[in-house]
Amino acid sequence: MSMIKIEHLSFAYPYSFEDVFDDINLIFDTDWKIGLIGRNGKGKTTLLRLLMDEYSYSGNIYKNAECIYFPYVIADETITTLTLLQSLCPLCEEWQFRRELSALQLPTTIMERTFETLSGGEKTKIQLVALFLHEQCFLLIDEPTNHLDAEGRAVLAAYLRHKKGFLLVSHDRHFLDLCIDHVIALNRSNITVQSGNFATWMNDFQKQQEYEVAKSAQLKKEIKQLKQSAQRTAVWSNRIEASKFQNGPVDRGFIGHKAAKMMKRSKAAAARQQHSIKQKAALLKNQEDTQPLKLKPLKYHAQTLVAFHEVILEYDQKPITKKLSFTIEQGDHIILNGKNGSGKSTLLKLLNKEVISYSGEVLINAQLKISYVPQDCSFLSGSLSQFIHSNHIDESLMKAILRKLNFSRLQFEQDMSSYSDGQKKKVLIAKSLCENAHLYLWDEPLNYIDIFTRMQLEELLQNFGGTMVLVEHDQYFQEAVATKIIQL
Repeated sequence: MSMIKIEHLSFAYPYSFEDVFDDINLIFDTDWKIGLIGRNGKGKTTLLRLLMDEYSYSGNIYKNAECIYFPYVIADETITTLTLLQSLCPLCEEWQFRRELSALQLPTTIMERTFETLSGGEKTKIQLVALFLHEQCFLLIDEPTNHLDAEGRAVLAAYLRHKKGFLLVSHDRHFLDLCIDHVIALNRSNITVQSGNFATWMNDFQKQQEYEVAKSAQLKKEIKQLKQSAQRTAVWSNRIEASKFQNGPVDRGFIGHKAAKMMKRSKAAAARQQHSIKQKAALLKNQEDTQPLKLKPLKYHAQTLVAFHEVILEYDQKPITKKLSFTIEQGDHIILNGKNGSGKSTLLKLLNKEVISYSGEVLINAQLKISYVPQDCSFLSGSLSQFIHSNHIDESLMKAILRKLNFSRLQFEQDMSSYSDGQKKKVLIAKSLCENAHLYLWDEPLNYIDIFTRMQLEELLQNFGGTMVLVEHDQYFQEAVATKIIQL
């Protein structure tokens, strides 16, 4: 057992107007199974990179264990998976690879395939095999579930449950509940460490939020009174200071001594008041003000929007689904469920009127207006305002939605290439929320999205009377919003 201790850590990116961390202190055990949670842009990945000594910072990070980061940078994906594992874990033997592959329910024959031929989920699992074979290291795992289907997430959670010594970034609440025993939360104004899983932390957090909301008016009143008192104390101190200079050397005796004592007391009182103001203000800063989102769908003249009859999707002239027969009715919130590679994203693209090879009968009205959120958001770069104008969106509305999604006004001026993946995904979701459509198609909208925004979107869709088809593996989200599940 060893500890990682962070003291007075401060860090800001050169291109940023804001500090990511400002004088933070943190200590945790390298045997813990820790979930690292927080809003997009709060510095989760940055903290992992700082633990890897990749950035310069002020303060101190003390650690006795070597840290290793997931995902790896794979320079050559044309080599076999076995060769890759051997290069990442040169001290391990093949039987160790087989043991870990079995624990992650991967066939050992996968080692014979080139890494580039593996699916995203398989690549994730192979890298995690290499990661956990570094048994004396502390492991930094950055969002491993983004390319995993529901079954893959369950397998990985069971795998992690029998491991220890990692710091895991994930926004999947069910997944976190299954595999962690501590939570580090990057809050609005501080960082907290707590034992338990995500549900334990969320229960305590909600209680604290309820308490803070109830105390908000009282705290604001107390802060106002403290500020007024501090101003009076400052005025009194200034008068004492002025009187010392006015009276000069004649007051070096009793009067000068008394004035010095009064001056010292007034300065101490002012310092205590300022400290109290900061403490009470910090409580208010930790409130998560998740404002409700709105979506205004268009009403279609017919109840049925789309009809599929014995449709088989094809890729490279080969079938990738069984026969699909279903309809999309107005008001449906449909989740497309299935393993990686089962055709979920392909089906969304077909609904989006893209050219997809298939057999069977598909009826999509040509007049149907569609809003589409793709899975990939890496292409976003350049000015946010230019993106808004090129997509013919109301700029005031778009920025108002992004503010509700926890964007600061400073971020509106930054190049989108500097955004985190979660912030980029929020831009695409905000764009869709600005669009009036008959049918909304969202492909894994929660990838990289923080927990609080997930809950915002859940609330939106629970009160949303429009029609939506989604690909999403978050179990909590599925249970909250789905009116129908189509299994591929």
